[in-house]
Amino acid sequence: MEGEMDGGMDGGREGGMEGGREGDGWMDGWREGGRGREGGREGGREGGREGGRGREGDGWMGMDGGREGGREGGREGGREGGREGGRWMDGWMDGGREGGIVQPLILLYPPPVSPSLQRVFIWDLDETIIVFHSLLTGSYANRYGRDPPTSVSLGLRMEEMIFNLADSHLFFNDLEECDQVHIDDVSSDDNGQDLSTYNFGSDGFHAAATSANLCLATGVRGGVDWMRKLAFRYRRVKEIYTTYKNNVGGLLGPAKREAWLQLRAEIEALTDSWLTLALKALTLIHSRSNCVNILVTTTQLIPALAKVLLYGLGIVFPIDNIYSATKIGKESCFERVIQRFGRKVVYVVVGDGVEEEQGSKKHNMPFWRISSHSDLMALHHALDLEYL
Repeated sequence: MEGEMDGGMDGGREGGMEGGREGDGWMDGWREGGRGREGGREGGREGGREGGRGREGDGWMGMDGGREGGREGGREGGREGGREGGRWMDGWMDGGREGGIVQPLILLYPPPVSPSLQRVFIWDLDETIIVFHSLLTGSYANRYGRDPPTSVSLGLRMEEMIFNLADSHLFFNDLEECDQVHIDDVSSDDNGQDLSTYNFGSDGFHAAATSANLCLATGVRGGVDWMRKLAFRYRRVKEIYTTYKNNVGGLLGPAKREAWLQLRAEIEALTDSWLTLALKALTLIHSRSNCVNILVTTTQLIPALAKVLLYGLGIVFPIDNIYSATKIGKESCFERVIQRFGRKVVYVVVGDGVEEEQGSKKHNMPFWRISSHSDLMALHHALDLEYL
């Protein structure tokens, strides 16, 4: 057995490195392929047998023999199989099978200290989970043969609803000029005062904010008293989000609730259920105790929270898992996420833009590109088969 494992590591590394030189990437292979569930299963069984593992059928996870396997064998070798075989999982199996071992994605990093978390999925928001900007510009309608004026109208109605919610319930008028990356970034200035009877309208915060342009690039102004009032507002925002994330209608009230539900239905119809497809993947990840969804968006934090609530995403994104890259960029946000969860977990970035792709490459994170409905369906399929 020991000899087989050594041979598997060496062969997997050698075959994998060769595959990596020629391959185009396991993510692309999966999306462009489609040989089906049985190919992955058979690959897992054969890879498991030849790798010396005792658990047939669990080839991709590598719970036993996979731990001993060559790091580059499965990861890099999968690229060749993903390109030529048309599916990244088949390629992963083939790269490891030739060397006698199967190497899982989870071993891109050492096993996590806590077994409760193994994967962190970092999501973009606009044009990945939701269709918003391309509604406003009409580009979605033009691409998919929809009516551009209708698209723009829906986008404008949603935009108005987002900013109304942000202004009326989330203090956006007060906080717009002092945006934060994360909801807890000013919590150290909060003295824990009971806010149940606190009058935000008469505490002088807004007057002080408008009387002098003291907001720094970091979103922080001077003055202990002022900073405490700022922290109070972010604490209240957190309370409101947490209270109403599963009951946005209760926050909006009956009249606005009906208008909101109607708008959501119209957007889903025009976008061919884009959000529904994204939510299937998000919900599946959220249901796993060893995975977590993180949102990194270029929208300012308060409007981003309003978007998340109005698009019904609060159930899969606790407020602590939402980051705004408006001030510091996505790459810096990725660094904050890594600092939070450590390097012993696997990170997967899901997005549509260049910025998140470049950030993922810098940190050696797999990147799953979303550019169409089929990409969302393929992502859910990979998750459903427990390939991710």
